Amino acid sequence: MSGFGAPGGGAANYKPTPPERGSFPLDHDAECKHVISSYLRCLRRQNPPGRNNEECRLLAKEYLGCRMEKGLMAKDEWSNLGLEFGKTATGDSNVANTADASGSDMKKS
Repeated sequence: MSGFGAPGGGAANYKPTPPERGSFPLDHDAECKHVISSYLRCLRRQNPPGRNNEECRLLAKEYLGCRMEKGLMAKDEWSNLGLEFGKTATGDSNVANTADASGSDMKKS
């Protein structure tokens, strides 16, 4: 009978890998909570679940823009984050305008 932590358990070979972009501060002051709440609601509304539509991607862009503005993550190009968009057909959308205003011209640091 082998117990937890016994030889041959396999856990000794596990080597964690660090996140690609390193660690970053949590949003303890809820500075970007309004945006992440909208993004999570958008994800829950998706049918089929897990679909990555443009509305949710724009909210993700707005959230990351908020984090960059508040110093909660390093500024980076949208293309490096997988969030580079062309002009949307609904240019008068508040989500699109806010996302574009949140730092589409940021320089890589």
